[in-house]
Amino acid sequence: MEDIGKVVKLLQEAKQPQSEFVKLMDSFKNPYLVLIACILSLRTNDRTTYPATLRMLELAKTPQDMMKVNEEDLAHAIYPVGFYKNKAGQIIELSRLIVEKYDGKVPDSIDELCKFRGVGRKTANLVMTLGFGVPAICVDVHVHRIFNRLGYLKTKNPEETEFALREKLPVKYWIPINSLLVTHGQNVCKPIKPQCDKCPVADYCAKIV
Repeated sequence: MEDIGKVVKLLQEAKQPQSEFVKLMDSFKNPYLVLIACILSLRTNDRTTYPATLRMLELAKTPQDMMKVNEEDLAHAIYPVGFYKNKAGQIIELSRLIVEKYDGKVPDSIDELCKFRGVGRKTANLVMTLGFGVPAICVDVHVHRIFNRLGYLKTKNPEETEFALREKLPVKYWIPINSLLVTHGQNVCKPIKPQCDKCPVADYCAKIV
């Protein structure tokens, strides 16, 4: 499958329903909000992450305010996201580092973002795309699975997929591809029993399981 432009166009035209959390992330346009919301989402489904994010933002929306929040209060607000106690401490700690080390501004570098405890390439790339509007490739399990199922790539893990896409995927698709494939993966191209009969790009898919 090489006609990735046609696949992207068909997925955009399909307008599959997005989760409330995906819509929220797309609306932020703020690297700090993208960063802390993405941390909440790790190992947690969108249905749980969305209301937890809203409760977190009632406590603080800037690193300056967040570093003053009581850790137990934040943990209570974000419960029941996975590892909520660890994530509360992580968010307060990185907020303090942003204020003290980066003059209150989220660093606009994947390498710098990955220096924060618990921040990996998936989160860093998402901050670059949704927060800064800079082309980067955020690869989660949906993006990894679908590109391999399509036959566009043959990779073993999300990090390998990211670097393969950096070589192969046209830059104009880097920013929109994550939300498109996450939405497609949640609605149609599921890990088990994908709904191929409802898939708008079935004609372009190698159906590699």
